[in-house]
Amino acid sequence: MLLTEFNTTDVRPLLTACLAVPRWVDAVLAGRPYADVEALKAAADLPLSSDEIRQAMAAHPRIGEKPAEGWARSEQSGVDNPDAFAAANAEYEAKFGHVYLVCASGRSGEELLEILRERLANDPATELAVAGRELLKIAELRLAKAVTA
Repeated sequence: MLLTEFNTTDVRPLLTACLAVPRWVDAVLAGRPYADVEALKAAADLPLSSDEIRQAMAAHPRIGEKPAEGWARSEQSGVDNPDAFAAANAEYEAKFGHVYLVCASGRSGEELLEILRERLANDPATELAVAGRELLKIAELRLAKAVTA
């Protein structure tokens, strides 16, 4: 979609697919019209509350469990060891109570698994903040794929 179309049409479903946080969607919509894609990406870089992070994580599949369709399928294309991820995901979820969330695009399965293992050393509050930053990275990548100058 062209930026001009993004600025003038109903893009709430697109934004919700990028990041399922109503306040974020509303804020990005309220900033229209955007002069360029960089301004759009800058506006999308909003801090998320703990509740918003948890809400958005609920819309994401586990790393290593490839979804049938959508952005997450291509974003996780480097994941090649589902058995290793199943065990690591179980350990992560037991510790933190939510799915492991990382911006997977362009990373190998080995790298993603290494990041997961490193993040197991985080305390729950730190890990939730890290997951929130990763959510924003994912949203920015999705916006960049969806909206062009």
